[in-house]
Amino acid sequence: MPRIALLQLTADPAPAVNIQKTEEAIHKAAAEGAQIICTQELFTTEYFCITQDTDNFDLAATIPGELTESHQALAKELGVVIVASGFEKRATGLYHNTAWVVDSDGTYLGSYRKSHIPQDPGFEEKFYFTPGDTGYKCFHTAFGKIGVLICWDQWYPEAARITALKGAEILIYPTAIGWLPEEKNLPSGNTTLGEAQHNAWQSVMCGHAVANGCYVCAINRVGTEGETEFWGQSFVSNHYGQVVDIAPVHDETILYHDIDLKALEDHRRIWPFFRDRRIDTYAPITERFLD
Repeated sequence: MPRIALLQLTADPAPAVNIQKTEEAIHKAAAEGAQIICTQELFTTEYFCITQDTDNFDLAATIPGELTESHQALAKELGVVIVASGFEKRATGLYHNTAWVVDSDGTYLGSYRKSHIPQDPGFEEKFYFTPGDTGYKCFHTAFGKIGVLICWDQWYPEAARITALKGAEILIYPTAIGWLPEEKNLPSGNTTLGEAQHNAWQSVMCGHAVANGCYVCAINRVGTEGETEFWGQSFVSNHYGQVVDIAPVHDETILYHDIDLKALEDHRRIWPFFRDRRIDTYAPITERFLD
């Protein structure tokens, strides 16, 4: 039963501060027995996609590069798997939102580039990120088979399904999502729009956990950046879609959970969704829209 740790932190304007804070959190999580340690989306920076500003491209780094090399040394020192997310400069004018995985012996296992790129007020990601071309991946680590998807990928069952079909037992979603002040408290049915948005975000990922017989872990940031109030609430869902651990709305925290891979194996045997897939009927899913 590997222990996973989700690092829910605020962000500083200075990348060096965020890198140091995250390294300290990794050390703390390892001391608490964590074996898989995951950062929030774009952990080295504030969420710069709030505005369109070409100067923000200076925040990008080569991946793999200096930062991933430091994670390799740290993972080997502590004997942990590190899953992290940052801003990749692939070439001048070509940038990605990228996650990487380092195994517990310091081996760099590879990266995943965010496939689905949003464009909303306060989330100006199409200005910065080219859609990923790595395909969906499953990383075989010392402590389990991990699939990594990033934030807006959360809304797409196709991404979760393909990653699970490649063997993933745990789907990890580094995330940066929050409320805009003009939306949070608007009435929406019997609740507010803010509560409804959070419910949709959590529920869709719990659905991925059920449909694919896997664990789902989402790591969000906290704090207010610009007008965006990031809503925290990083969580772990088991294969029944039950939220088995959740972090606070506002506070920095390290969220721990012991992943029961034996229970997951048993569950897939009695709910064999992969066995019963009708792949001969799914060709239309590759169409943009079905008139």
